[in-house]
Amino acid sequence: MKKFRQLVIPYIVWSVLMLLLPMLLIAMYSFMKQGNSILPFKLTIHNYVKFFTDKDFLMILLRSLLIAVKTTIICLLLGYPLAYFIAKTPEKKRNNLILLITLPMWINMLVRTYAWIGLLSNDGLFAWIFSLFGFKHVELLYTETAVLIGMVYNFLPFMILQINTALTKIDPSLIEASYDLGASKKETFRRVILPLSLSGVISGIALVFLPAVSSFFIPKLLGGGQYFLIGNVIENQFITVGEWNFGSAISMIMAVIMMLSMYLVRRIDSNNHQQEDE
Repeated sequence: MKKFRQLVIPYIVWSVLMLLLPMLLIAMYSFMKQGNSILPFKLTIHNYVKFFTDKDFLMILLRSLLIAVKTTIICLLLGYPLAYFIAKTPEKKRNNLILLITLPMWINMLVRTYAWIGLLSNDGLFAWIFSLFGFKHVELLYTETAVLIGMVYNFLPFMILQINTALTKIDPSLIEASYDLGASKKETFRRVILPLSLSGVISGIALVFLPAVSSFFIPKLLGGGQYFLIGNVIENQFITVGEWNFGSAISMIMAVIMMLSMYLVRRIDSNNHQQEDE
């Protein structure tokens, strides 16, 4: 048993170097500001005060949270029916369908997002489709709609796979018992299938919301720099402006928001498991 415990050491070292240490450095930078030649750095909470007292930054944060919520809702509305359809297919076909969903994920996300620039441009596929229905000069690229499409496209597979996993784990005998007791298909879905698949729904929500709220290259490419989210602000502070301290403060604020979101998701998931056990 002790030999197996030693195998954990490399993972602990890796986690400390790649996760814990960078977070500590970001936290340290967030509470500092540049001083003078005698005292290079000074401790301060000015970076946090600057963020929470600036209406522009708060509006960008609110916009980021809203588009993440919209992305999550759309992914849930699209992902659950698709996951349910996949779960109901025979195993061989199910594996092929899952392969079709995961196949685009083999390509780099940046490359896939670049492809949407051509599709959403004025000379792209969507503009041509709209022109067939009499809608001309419809601006899609560099809008919130374009950013939302890019978000949903990139994060929808995470929702589908999580829900599909939960649906395939449901014992078929429970569904058969529901039918034997006289329940209709709608009642069986509402009282048996949906409650038992909530764990996958919750996991899918977490896997979509968390990366969506902090995404920066999707709004940068499809928003054309005209649709700023909080991830773009952080990137701008580090790369363009050079305000590492303020960028670190925003990063820590987003880290706290994400940790609170994960805690909330875990609480909901644990309560759901307790209700299932009861």
